[in-house]
Amino acid sequence: MQTSEFGKSKGLWKTLSENTWSEAFDGLGISLLLTANPSIQYTAFDQLKRRLLRRQLSKKRGTEPSSEALSAFSAFVLGAVSKCIATCLTYPAIRCKVMIQAESDEDETKEDQPKAQKTVSGAIHTIWKREGLLGFFKGLQAQILKTVLSSALLMMVKEKITKTTWVLMLALQRYLSITKTRLKNA
Repeated sequence: MQTSEFGKSKGLWKTLSENTWSEAFDGLGISLLLTANPSIQYTAFDQLKRRLLRRQLSKKRGTEPSSEALSAFSAFVLGAVSKCIATCLTYPAIRCKVMIQAESDEDETKEDQPKAQKTVSGAIHTIWKREGLLGFFKGLQAQILKTVLSSALLMMVKEKITKTTWVLMLALQRYLSITKTRLKNA
């Protein structure tokens, strides 16, 4: 459906009416596997953030840290690094998904030939046979360029919103406790 020229609803109808149910869900497994990408990214970001903050705190011995938030630049860099890690780890699955979609597009142009089985194992076998181990990482640079900047900006903004939210919550809590004390005394 992602490569269909018809649009989502027509592509779905065509897929369900012309194919078997298993063909209709080709690529579902690989798509579910790729949901690990953001999990890896956020885990890597949190681990890197924790280490950076711990190192900064140990350098400032005896001083009270204002909050557990990164600077905008640090959040941007850690966001970029964490997305690179996640993309490098999941890129072979992304490459297999692209190969499956490319085979699907080729099948649509070759209507007189029987459809090839589009599976993850078939894509892995094809990449390995044609290009070897490095074939699983073909196009990685373009994928990183495509995703890293947006993810780095996202993590930078997220850190700033998180810090602002905490400051507002603490101010609100302080205001409510002062108001409660004044009401008791009145």
